Amino acid sequence: KEALLKEVHHRVKNNLQIISSLLNLQSNAIEDESISGLFRESQSRVRLMAMVHEKLYRSEDFGTIELADYIRGLSHHLLRSYSISQSDIRLNIHIDSILLGIGSAVSCALIINELITNSLKYAFPKSASGQIQQGEISITAKLTDLNHFSVIYQDSGIGLPTDLDIENATTLGLQLVGSLTEQLCGQLTIASYQPTEFRFSNLLLSS
Repeated sequence: KEALLKEVHHRVKNNLQIISSLLNLQSNAIEDESISGLFRESQSRVRLMAMVHEKLYRSEDFGTIELADYIRGLSHHLLRSYSISQSDIRLNIHIDSILLGIGSAVSCALIINELITNSLKYAFPKSASGQIQQGEISITAKLTDLNHFSVIYQDSGIGLPTDLDIENATTLGLQLVGSLTEQLCGQLTIASYQPTEFRFSNLLLSS
């Protein structure tokens, strides 16, 4: 059984990496930068799902993922993909020892992926010289009981539009954040618009 589970995760990871590579090839062939960017964002989402199966392949029980290690890897990968150094955007990650089931791990990772991507694209504008505004992204996660955890995401950038309605968001990224929070049976509150602070409460450890 263990050998079979390991092989399944390995094959799923490889298939997802193939899809990611195909999306990358397609994006390189597109001249319209805005459309090419959409392909790259989709590629990033597929890649993080491949990372889940890579973690499960290397874990001892093949069923849970250590959230802190996974989010650190995802965060640093996103900084590299946007060619941003940690001296420009400082990452502060404070996460309890939280083990997530595969469904919750994928949903939580997609939420964090969308929020970090949004911050890197819009929260820290570049100067006239092309230098990105220095800033900070903080992610905190804590166990709240035997079945739930909470996440607080913050960035020190220029902030969100004060009239933003997360339930009627027009961008795919924020739509995903809202729907994935519901999938985890949690509640989302925008605690601050300037600077940005998203609070997620009562998220399921396993879904």
